[in-house]
Parts: sequence; structure tokens; C-alpha cells
Amino acid sequence: MKILLYSEGQKLFGKSGVGKALEHQKMALKSAGVDYTSDENEDYDLAHINTIGTRSSKVLKKTQKKGKPAIYHTHTTYEDFKNSFVLSNLLAPLIKKRVRYLYSRADYLISPSEYTKKLVERYLVKTPAAVVSNGVDTKKFSPNGELAASFREHFNIETPLVISVGLPFERKGVVDFCDLALKRPGWRFIWFGAKLTPLLPGRIKKLIQNPPANVSFPGFIEESLLLGAYSAADAFLFPSYEENEGIVVLEALAMKCPLIVRDIGVYKNWLISDHNCLKANDNFGFIESAERLMTRQTEREKIVSNGRKTAKKRDIRKVGTRLRAVYEQVLSSGETD
Repeated sequence: MKILLYSEGQKLFGKSGVGKALEHQKMALKSAGVDYTSDENEDYDLAHINTIGTRSSKVLKKTQKKGKPAIYHTHTTYEDFKNSFVLSNLLAPLIKKRVRYLYSRADYLISPSEYTKKLVERYLVKTPAAVVSNGVDTKKFSPNGELAASFREHFNIETPLVISVGLPFERKGVVDFCDLALKRPGWRFIWFGAKLTPLLPGRIKKLIQNPPANVSFPGFIEESLLLGAYSAADAFLFPSYEENEGIVVLEALAMKCPLIVRDIGVYKNWLISDHNCLKANDNFGFIESAERLMTRQTEREKIVSNGRKTAKKRDIRKVGTRLRAVYEQVLSSGETD
């Protein structure tokens, strides 16, 4: 069995969630002993497509024309596309039509969460689907005191530290993040992730270029620094309004970095407030949650311990086993659990 893992626009999306998901797929298949290629011109038994551009649709058609099955990974949704790039809200209805077309023509779908699977079903897409987490490498993403100390020294951190990771989109809650920083001027707030400044709306571009005094946007950083940030932070705040799973959430859980998220549908049934995270619906709730994590050590320890257990359930090696099972079932019968 040889799989084509296909994604276009890797220079643009390589530092996004889709790019990270593709990287995780490669790691997962390697761990499961599944042969794969990223070259559409090589021979393969099944195509696993991650993007929705014109080249991706050509790969879909070419694969099926050869009598081979094509799986589409439903990373892209109408809801997830809004409030991101310049003109994203105008383009979002077209994106919805596009994904409905492509997802409907695939032989099978993989969704990163039950929430996303149901979203796609509401688009009237009837293609059978499985839920497979994007996963996290819990061996790599593990608390590291030495990296934490190096990080604090590198960024000169001597005050409470709140971090977030992701593309600085309005949808991700970057405006809320900065508003929170204004309410707690004695704390440091750092948002990591590629800035993609030319693609951002003017309001967000100005915010990143002129943030509050206690907010930093260092952009995309090397992995050792990121691991240090997760290890050093007093809280990981992810105020996103819409996600299909949230790879950085899995990373924070694995790193035992105390997690605060907005109470949105994608986290239902697997992120439980006061168990493996804290949830809130507004900035007041986010501040209150952060203060709880900073002042109640016993509660903090319980939450991060349970968070690590949650991450282990979605470890990249388990994802590899699950992907292999999906591929084998699709190849043998076109059906899976």
C-alpha cells in the first residue's frame, strides 16, 4: 500500500494548520509503516488530498480516472475561512461551494474532529467520513525546564507570561488577546506564528505593527524556542472563535501548559472545563481563568496532568494506526467504521 499525500501551495500554507497537519500525516504514516509519496507522478494506490485548489481537484480527477480511491481531508470549511485573510468574508460563500463540490466527489472523507464532520454534513455532503485527529508528537512536545529557562532569558521574562500560537487572524482572537493585555499591564503576552502581513486586513496589520506595550509578535520561531515558550508560560490562551481541532491546543496539552480556550463547539466532549482546561466566553472570563491558574497550584496541577493524558490519546503514533486502518478499509471495500 502506497499513499499519495497531496497538498498544494506549501510555500503559503506550510506554516499554517494545514501545513502542520500534512507534516503530522507524514510522521504518522512513517510510525505505522505506511509507504507514502508527495509526488503525484509516482505510482500510488490511494490519494489523500489536503487542499482545495485547482491542482488538488486535478489530482482528485486523475486518481479516480485511474480507478483508484481519493480521500479528501476536510481541513477547509466555510466557518473556518471567515475572518482570516483580506476579503475572506467575501470569498467564504465561494469556498463553501468549492468544498461542497470537492468533498462530494471524493470517495471518502477524513475530518479532524466530530464537529467538523457534522459541519460538512450540513453542507449536504453525503460522502462517508471518518474522524481522525491531526495528532501531536507527545515525545517531542513534553515539558522541558531547561528550555523554559532559556526562553525566559531569551525574551527577558520576569513577569507572569501568557502565550498563544497561530496565524494572527481576527477569527483566532488576536484582537481579544491584545485587549486582555491592556487589562493586565503587569503581565507579558506573546503571540507566536507567521505574520503573513501582506494578506492581513488593515485593522489586524496595524494591531500587529503597533501592539500594546506588553504584547509581542515575534512571528514564526524555531521549534526549540517554541517548546521553551510552552514550558515557561503561566497560561496558554487560545481565544479562537472557530477551529476544526486546533493542533496548537494539542501541543499545549502535551506540554502541560495550562490551557484556556473559548467555549466553542469543536471542543465539546474532549476538552472539559476544570478537568483538562478552563473555558470562558469573554475577556472577563479569560482574565479570571488566567488568574486562577496562576494562584491555585493544586487546581493547575490537576488540569495540566489531565491535559497531558488527553494529548496522549491523540498521539501521532495512534493517528498513524488509525490512518492505516482507514486506508485499508477504503482500499478493500470503500467502507470504514
